[in-house]
Amino acid sequence: MGSPRPLPGGPRIWDGFPNDEAANGHIQALEQRFPLGTDFQYEFLEGAGVPGLVLHLQIAKTQEITKAADGTIYVRRGAQSLPVTLPQDIQRLEYSKGITSFETQLTNVPKDLVTDSGVIHGFVEQVVPTSEPEPWLRKQLLLREEKPTVAGVLLFADEPQALIPKHCGIKIYRYKTQDAAGTRDSLAFDPVTIEGCLYDQIKAAVEKTKEIVEEIPRLGEGALEAVAYPPEALHEFIANAVLHRDYSVADDIHITVFDNRIEVFSPGRLPAHITVENILNERFARNGAVVRILNKFPDPPNKDVGEGLNTAFDAMHNLGLKEPMIAEEDSGVRVIIRHEPLASPEEAIMEYLKTHETIRNGQARDITHIRADYQMKTIFGRMVDKKLIEQVPGTRTASTAYRVRSADSNSDEPA
Repeated sequence: MGSPRPLPGGPRIWDGFPNDEAANGHIQALEQRFPLGTDFQYEFLEGAGVPGLVLHLQIAKTQEITKAADGTIYVRRGAQSLPVTLPQDIQRLEYSKGITSFETQLTNVPKDLVTDSGVIHGFVEQVVPTSEPEPWLRKQLLLREEKPTVAGVLLFADEPQALIPKHCGIKIYRYKTQDAAGTRDSLAFDPVTIEGCLYDQIKAAVEKTKEIVEEIPRLGEGALEAVAYPPEALHEFIANAVLHRDYSVADDIHITVFDNRIEVFSPGRLPAHITVENILNERFARNGAVVRILNKFPDPPNKDVGEGLNTAFDAMHNLGLKEPMIAEEDSGVRVIIRHEPLASPEEAIMEYLKTHETIRNGQARDITHIRADYQMKTIFGRMVDKKLIEQVPGTRTASTAYRVRSADSNSDEPA
């Protein structure tokens, strides 16, 4: 923080704070916005020959909605900050951040469409045979004031898409192209619509996607062969989209199958503190009731242990494919499951050494997804023999490091 001051006809220079105390007003304003002090960090930076101090701020993504000093709520979109003032827009922001959940809202659906459906009778018979549907639904808070909640309809209505239209279906597309986007000319057939309760949707969508993928021809060892994706990866990404999408958004889940990838688009941005960077390590359920109740079904689509996405990533690695890409867009989250082989361990190591001076065994295992220490030692030895890398002199045992072999190197260090 400070004031950039341009010089006429010359470069811009920084006129920073003269000392730490001069920035107290800025820090006090942040303390008022974040009273617990856990959602922002700050530090002072200085440079040789540059006057004053720069206040460097880092503001974390928060679950709560924080108002500006003038009481206005702003959302960041691209390079601009947009005010949010209308009550319906504030409520949508609360849904998006996971403060409140659309799944708890009451519907105007007659209660018998969930208390007397084929889904609830089959569920009760298999899971809670000593209970009756209506009392059990009340106990789970899926039925309140004689009306089913959104979660109750999604889970136990025979046809939720007729009751909450455009909010809870799945569309599957097949484009015969590797281009960034499909066109009408490359569309293999009319989009397939998957409907039914969420439990049935997940199973049907996974099966249909696998069926479409298996029909994609790919040139293998001198002949055409079927494209293969790990079935557990497809299951986890489709299940994750159904479980964690924002059901307040009037859109379906879209699964698009290209020649070289599958894209799964889930309506609604990532909730609360979840980001693309921490999604594999953090947990937050936007639709807590959906996640909890689906886990009670026979052979549940979710194991409720927070390892689903990690399982999918591991399955891609084990099949020798590049890990999926997760991107947050303005209206939702897109997962791109690529049918592209991983780089060889040697290629991955050389690529790493383009931006790092050295590499150790543990670092190499992380980037190549090789688990065994001895296997990596063998790869290092092979690369040393080919004069691609050399052992850093003086490093031994667990601290052994390697670097790109210089053109005039005469190193004969053992690998």
